[in-house]
Amino acid sequence: MITLKSRREIDEMKRAGEILVATHKEIKKLIKPGITSWDLEVFTEEFLRKQGATPEQKGFEGYEFATCASINDEICHGFPRKKILNEGDIITVDMVVNFHGALADSAWTYGVGQVSPEAERLMEVTHKSLYLGIEQAQVGNRIGDIGHAIQTYVEAEKLAVVREFIGHGVGPTLHEKPEVPHFGAAGKGPRLKEGMVITIEPMVNTGGWKAKMDDNGWTARTADGSLSAQYEHTIAITKDGPEILTYQGEND
Repeated sequence: MITLKSRREIDEMKRAGEILVATHKEIKKLIKPGITSWDLEVFTEEFLRKQGATPEQKGFEGYEFATCASINDEICHGFPRKKILNEGDIITVDMVVNFHGALADSAWTYGVGQVSPEAERLMEVTHKSLYLGIEQAQVGNRIGDIGHAIQTYVEAEKLAVVREFIGHGVGPTLHEKPEVPHFGAAGKGPRLKEGMVITIEPMVNTGGWKAKMDDNGWTARTADGSLSAQYEHTIAITKDGPEILTYQGEND
């Protein structure tokens, strides 16, 4: 079932988004060679607690952590760990913030120190594809318009869009209808209506689009060992166009 949010509910989700954005901005300052994703996990949980917020994904379907931390060839749902990050690594930090029952969801890929031109281009294309998808999040458009915009751009850049993991509605629970693929045909799928709140979160690989699962049952990585990046925003569909509830400001 697709739920439509009131202006009050969207504003509450935007407040959760502000806390999430503040967390990401602090994480960006922390990432450097020698740090671990476990350090980021500990920081995030404490930072959210000080803001009066909680990590929504901790405990979700048995997931044990406040963050997902996916490194290099890991596509999503990487576990925070005490493995040191090295110069040239890339890491995607994904989290969902709950503030007084309102949710916001955002992932961001960060370079560790100086990264390769290949990794830099991957991050740039993935980030731009997110915004091309957001441009299509208009009342009256269809879900397929979002995925089509992302896929056609990414594939023109000779990169690949992950198929197995997609965006979704969010609020009042973490994963709601509709599903939001980052590929597909324009003009297909559910029509976007005022009050819908969705995530758009393209995952893009330098190699093929196929994924494989780790033995932990959570972490997905590229089947061919290529690099993967992801950028995600929570978006409210409004009569005035898409409203980014997790916008990081002019450097977003």
